Amino acid sequence: MYPSEDLDLPVLKAISNVALWDFVCRATRTVGLVLLYYVFSIGITFYNKWLMKGFHYPIFMTLVHLVVIFCLSALTRRILQLWTGKPRVVLKWAVYFRKVAPTAMATALDIGLSNWSFLFITISLYTMTKSSAVLFILFFSLIFKLEEPNPFLILVVLLISSGLFMFTFHSTQFNMEGFIMVLLAAFIGGIRWTLTQLLMQKAELGLQNPIDTMYHLQPLMFLGLFPLFLYNEAVNLSMSEKLFRVTELRPLLYSLFTLTIGGLLAFGLGFSEFLLVSKTSSLTLSISGIFKEVCTLLLAASLMGDELSLLNWLGFAVCLCGISLHVGLKTYYSKNKLPSLQQHNRSSELGLPLLRQDSDQWEDSTADEDEDKEQEMMLN
Repeated sequence: MYPSEDLDLPVLKAISNVALWDFVCRATRTVGLVLLYYVFSIGITFYNKWLMKGFHYPIFMTLVHLVVIFCLSALTRRILQLWTGKPRVVLKWAVYFRKVAPTAMATALDIGLSNWSFLFITISLYTMTKSSAVLFILFFSLIFKLEEPNPFLILVVLLISSGLFMFTFHSTQFNMEGFIMVLLAAFIGGIRWTLTQLLMQKAELGLQNPIDTMYHLQPLMFLGLFPLFLYNEAVNLSMSEKLFRVTELRPLLYSLFTLTIGGLLAFGLGFSEFLLVSKTSSLTLSISGIFKEVCTLLLAASLMGDELSLLNWLGFAVCLCGISLHVGLKTYYSKNKLPSLQQHNRSSELGLPLLRQDSDQWEDSTADEDEDKEQEMMLN
């Protein structure tokens, strides 16, 4: 006995409404997560630049940020442990110093030099130069065999390199010292994200969750930057009225408050990246990152008075074409490798955002009950 067409029509409408509602919910969630990522990413860039105008101690600022991130990571880990009933990973000291230290040192230098450069360069030059990190990530990915060589990579390198040259050529607000700092930070960033991927893909370490990774990285990052702070800023800061020679309590509280806000933004950036990748894919983060850089330059030109010529904008467009090509290639090759990757190790792929990998397979491999509880609680 077959159902009549009159009965099929309401059922089809109901199914259609459910599918439409599911699409709207997914789209709304994705847009919300992207906007959250934009707020923290663009916010910390402009905030650090604003803070550096009156507080000329970028290494000390970075150290404060690391302390705030460590405290918030520890608190988050504790909440996750209570929520899931599953103990969080704690590495042994020997493994900690041998496996985590290289990644921590590279991360500390990348962030420290990036913040330091704000004393000398504009947000526009910083944004454009830091985009070249994709080149160094490609370079070190090839060295560590995380990336397979193909002829299109040459085109990606040429586009990004020529775009960077065009952006800096005859720039009216160019500063060589700041430019070298950011370029060096981008180079170290290539090492940083390659080592981070290797670190998080080692299943025996148990650092697949970025919150656990952030928790373990911060102490070594602090120790790595502290000697540089002692050498470059400690004497001047000890004689400054910003912190140690204050005559009133209010300026001291204001300085500590502004530094803590930066730490909250830094933690929020890593947290929002994790949510966006875990709930969508790293491809979404990669594409939204391209538009984020455009928004950053537009805001820098309108709010900060950064001067950009037609050649600068053309160079930025060429660089974005190279980054977009790289994102497309990563998506294509990731989909082709998906079956073999899943057979090799379904639990090892995280899809780090700056390495431009598709993390759909990672979502499939982490669909156990504990991970679902963690992600659900973080999103809520």
